[in-house]
Amino acid sequence: MARVDYFNDPAAPNANSVVPSVTVCVQNNTGHLLLIHKVDNDLWALPGGGHDAGEYITQTAIREVQEETGVEVEILGLVGLYTNPNHVMAYDDGEVRQQFSICFSARPISGNAHEDGTETKAVAWVLPQDLGRLNIHPSMKLRIKHYLEARTEPYLG
Repeated sequence: MARVDYFNDPAAPNANSVVPSVTVCVQNNTGHLLLIHKVDNDLWALPGGGHDAGEYITQTAIREVQEETGVEVEILGLVGLYTNPNHVMAYDDGEVRQQFSICFSARPISGNAHEDGTETKAVAWVLPQDLGRLNIHPSMKLRIKHYLEARTEPYLG
């Protein structure tokens, strides 16, 4: 399903839903970050997705990374909560979702990174200094920045 991201855009449609979701900053022992190239908006992003009923939120994070990238991870901590009401995503089915994302940090424990062919058209391990070469949404850049700053306190905003 296609989507359009509106970020601090006064012409954005009003949100009609809020769905808890996760993103995950996965960094390997060589310092590379795991990123996905999304099918729905053609942007590079952290792996993640919607929370399903019956899951612990950390299970959602582990499941989404594995589904989208083939990599199994261990959750290490919380990067922050991202609830900007000025960031909405309009889907072609009429849903306009307000951002509500919990970002975790994790390390890979097994698996080979690969696209899933449905939500991701590419998966890559990227060094932080190479992130500027990729088309990444500002909200993802913020999460990555907070992760790389190794904040002692999670971001709550």
